[in-house]
Amino acid sequence: MSFAELDPSLQPALSTRRSYLGWLMGLCVAGVGAALSVPIIRYSLYPLSAKTTETKWSDAGPASDFTSLSAPVQREITVEAIDGWTKTASNKVVYVTKNPAGQLELLSAVCPHLGCSVQWVDSQHKFACPCHGATYSPDGTKLGGPAPRGMDSLESRVQNGRLMVRYQSFRQLVPTKEVIG
Repeated sequence: MSFAELDPSLQPALSTRRSYLGWLMGLCVAGVGAALSVPIIRYSLYPLSAKTTETKWSDAGPASDFTSLSAPVQREITVEAIDGWTKTASNKVVYVTKNPAGQLELLSAVCPHLGCSVQWVDSQHKFACPCHGATYSPDGTKLGGPAPRGMDSLESRVQNGRLMVRYQSFRQLVPTKEVIG
């Protein structure tokens, strides 16, 4: 026999106390569940909010290979990219050339017009895009055609005798160089 059966006036007090304790217990369980789920949710969503760019440095070869350039040299580099949870490696083409000051410069082989592969035409001593006829000087300056700007230069440095390049992709059909990845 319970206290509520002995004294009916205790029934509302006991039921109110039980519902309060049940509500408090549910609140505690929900709080613990929420606290435990925060690290799991942050871990799961981090790759989606992380910066997705191809920022690793790629090796373009020994810097000594480019000391006496008379014409741009095409190089294929391997670029590692991290996109969310996926890590990929892809091959990209760059040109090693010298700027007007005589310093080494790396140019993307992607035409800033529509993304075709720009080729060096040695007999004409200029770059040419086979898709729409854009032409560029040996240092990547636009000479003619529908391209909105010159060829895109890439960040480079010499490290331990190797020419390193940070490959990036740029928006096409715009007059200014805008990084997109």
